[in-house]
Amino acid sequence: MNDILNKSTVLVLNRHWQAIHVKTPAEAFCMIATGAATALDVQGDDYITPVRWDDWLKLPVREHDNAVNTPRGPVRVPTVIVAANYAKVPLRRPRFGARGIWERDGGICQYTGRKLAPKEGNIDHVVPRSRGGKTSWDNCVLAHRQVNSRKANRLPTKPIFACASSLSRLVGCQRAC
Repeated sequence: MNDILNKSTVLVLNRHWQAIHVKTPAEAFCMIATGAATALDVQGDDYITPVRWDDWLKLPVREHDNAVNTPRGPVRVPTVIVAANYAKVPLRRPRFGARGIWERDGGICQYTGRKLAPKEGNIDHVVPRSRGGKTSWDNCVLAHRQVNSRKANRLPTKPIFACASSLSRLVGCQRAC
């Protein structure tokens, strides 16, 4: 049962009720107990009640709730808490780079549709830099190294997600084009 305390399962809302983070129940309990957050007692789609720490301890544990055992008895694990004094919504912009492009494209060559091993892919500028293309999220894709070398500074003749037959034969793509 202690395993539940370390899994990030509690949604954190700012004081305007916008989602800002996910925390572990252990972190959520600390925030509620110190008054930094208020737990939400969610009962169906129509009933949500803010509950402070002292009242939270008295709530019964329902069938579908996770709970932790304490010397005082079981305590329901909150699913949503509201931060008391936090109004900002943090900007999370993923870092631009090979890892970010790899994650966005799911490790798949955007020209052949083939799943790539980590050393097989690199970043291709759809509109080459020599032709005025920018290094940006909109202009960069994951491509097989051989496909990218063969493309060189040319513009793609087909849409990015299409499988160009000459390029796919180069890297052994088995998908029908």
